[in-house]
Amino acid sequence: MFLRINMPKPKLSIIITHHKTPALLKLCVKSIIRTLKDESYEIIVVDSESETETEEMISENFPAVVFIPFEQNVGYAKLVNAGIRESHGDFLLVLNSDIVILENSVERLLESMRSNPEIGVSGPRLLNVNGSPQDSCFRFYTPKTIVFRRTFLRRFGFARKALEIFVMKDLIADDRPIEADWLMGSAMLIRRSALKKVGPLDENFFMYFEDVDWCRRFWENGYKVVYFPQSKMVHYHQKASRKKGGILDVFINKFTRTHIRSAFLYFSKHGWRQYSH
Repeated sequence: MFLRINMPKPKLSIIITHHKTPALLKLCVKSIIRTLKDESYEIIVVDSESETETEEMISENFPAVVFIPFEQNVGYAKLVNAGIRESHGDFLLVLNSDIVILENSVERLLESMRSNPEIGVSGPRLLNVNGSPQDSCFRFYTPKTIVFRRTFLRRFGFARKALEIFVMKDLIADDRPIEADWLMGSAMLIRRSALKKVGPLDENFFMYFEDVDWCRRFWENGYKVVYFPQSKMVHYHQKASRKKGGILDVFINKFTRTHIRSAFLYFSKHGWRQYSH
């Protein structure tokens, strides 16, 4: 059921962050409307460096969607937090605009969270367009993880093994839910009652590590973070910070530099030792 003016408070608020990909945004919203049948919900689009094309597309095709434009690129955390402030649901589904919802994916996340009050965050299995799985759940970063991912060392067996542990290859064997340290922020379901205790995203993170920090704070406040692979969503993911430039990548790729700055902010905030919940 699509939420419209003067309808009762929705059970679910869907917050979509967007930056200059209106075609993908349209696909995302259409997939929500097509697949989500039995839940009352609202859709909130928060638009970074907003363009007239995007606002017109939303108003013409999805007039019930709440549209929040920002003139500047304010970063992921500020976008999500702006959506949270406008939301009303007991649960919040935070999506990137490059996500396409598949049948029953949202319902399965909601069912799992409703039946397990200790879960504060849950997330789906993310798929590439060809149906192959993406890395969607992770153990917490260590400085060693950053070095292995960003340098030639990733070619060596010891580094590959450490990175496989980082993406939880040792636990992902079937469709059983597993507790994860953190989930990719591209698609996350949040319990509002837990959010009131944990607080919003840390806006000191402009891009990268804000989802890691957020999940860690849920764990620190007594809530579980759960990867739920029976829920599946397609993610048109472009790894802008992982273009292969070797050790020189830090100098030539602005996204890599942003990733490393966010890593330093994260470790400065939480310490350099391995965290275990």
